[in-house]
Amino acid sequence: MNTSSAQATAAAFDRSLVAKYDVNGPRYTSYPTAPHFRDDFGETDLRRAIQASNEDPIPRDLSVYVHVPFCLSPCFYCGCARLITRDRGKAGGYLARLYREIEAVAGLFARDRSLAQLHFGGGTPNFLDADQLVELIDTLGRHFTFSRRPEREFGVEIDPRFCDGDYVRRIAAAGINRLSIGVQDFDAEVQRAINRVQGVDETREILEAARDAGIRSVNLDLIYGLPKQTPDSFARTLEQVVALRPERIAAYGYAHLPERFPAQRQIDKYDLPDADTRLGLLQLAVETLTGAGYRYIGVDHFALPGDDLSLASEAGTLQRNFQGYSTHAACDLIGVGMSAISHVGATFSQNRKDLPGYYGAIDQGHLPVARGLHLGEDDGLRADAIQQIMCAGVLDIPAFEVRHLVYFERYFRSSLERLQPLAADGLVECTPERIVVTPRGQFLLRNIAMCFDAYVGADLPVRYSRAV
Repeated sequence: MNTSSAQATAAAFDRSLVAKYDVNGPRYTSYPTAPHFRDDFGETDLRRAIQASNEDPIPRDLSVYVHVPFCLSPCFYCGCARLITRDRGKAGGYLARLYREIEAVAGLFARDRSLAQLHFGGGTPNFLDADQLVELIDTLGRHFTFSRRPEREFGVEIDPRFCDGDYVRRIAAAGINRLSIGVQDFDAEVQRAINRVQGVDETREILEAARDAGIRSVNLDLIYGLPKQTPDSFARTLEQVVALRPERIAAYGYAHLPERFPAQRQIDKYDLPDADTRLGLLQLAVETLTGAGYRYIGVDHFALPGDDLSLASEAGTLQRNFQGYSTHAACDLIGVGMSAISHVGATFSQNRKDLPGYYGAIDQGHLPVARGLHLGEDDGLRADAIQQIMCAGVLDIPAFEVRHLVYFERYFRSSLERLQPLAADGLVECTPERIVVTPRGQFLLRNIAMCFDAYVGADLPVRYSRAV
């Protein structure tokens, strides 16, 4: 990003306008979102969806997400599906079931379908030792057909507190070419408040080992809105992160939902930044990162101009799924492991979210599907519209009408009415041909997308995080 475009992005951040639209809302990593999945969707439905997908005239590539639920230490901010244990022996029983699930689900897909994207998340994937993670990658390679294209993306989330350079070199040799390193904040007081004490040096060791091993893209995760965070402390963290120069940075807003995530009850709500300070932290991130040459991709992602994420954004192939923004569009997503979510054809499905239930289903020879959803025609149309807004920032109305054989203005009459106040505030520009997100609106993509969401009304439930 050149200096003028970085300045334009930072200047477009209208703090009062962003504050006006800071309401609860979905992150749109799927549409419909996970709270709308149904318990009457089961294993048979997933099997049928896979068979139908195999019969498509043009087979889609595959993307596999592997969930490793274990963590050695609890981070108080976390809302992920994870289990805290220091017993690394638990990995053996989990891997045994995971291998059986991989074999079963992979056998349902045609072998000529290429696996172009692989992501290990958690929990803490490096709860597994290097031998175990390499064996897991090899097992996936035996059952799926790994893409040989250079643009394939095989990534893993890493907690640098439980990792070293040798670990990174081992997994890079096994095919990993992208790392996501959790940081959240480097300030010591903030780290103590969230129970995640982590130094800059150990983070640098992992990042440098990744580069030495030929890993082409490293992401650092940050969170704004954490307890004890101040503009001065977060500015120091941003300065340290920029000095490390990762290819990507994700700056998430902390969602304080202690009624849903028990670990967050360890956080004193009076230590959280107030709403105005929180907005200031986001503004600081935008100004600092764009000023340092990062391109604002959308919602909470930043990337250097030469990174695959920036290139996908420019090429129009950016995709949004359960891992956030992704470089591979139009893949069937297969989730394996406890709580993992799949998106195959016009269906979503989620595995059992409890370890005994997950183990029980596998031990009885079943796919561990707990719930899911068949997308109706309306769901598909709205998902496409939301994807265009979230990933391209432009909705080409004539092309949409050709794609779906609908009269856009008539079909989305209520959505266009909901967009009018946002257009009046300069977040979008609406013409008969296009809906375009403006520079001021790029920080409020979720609010714009909500106008096309048939499942949310004026009173958004607390199960969704704040939009900013």
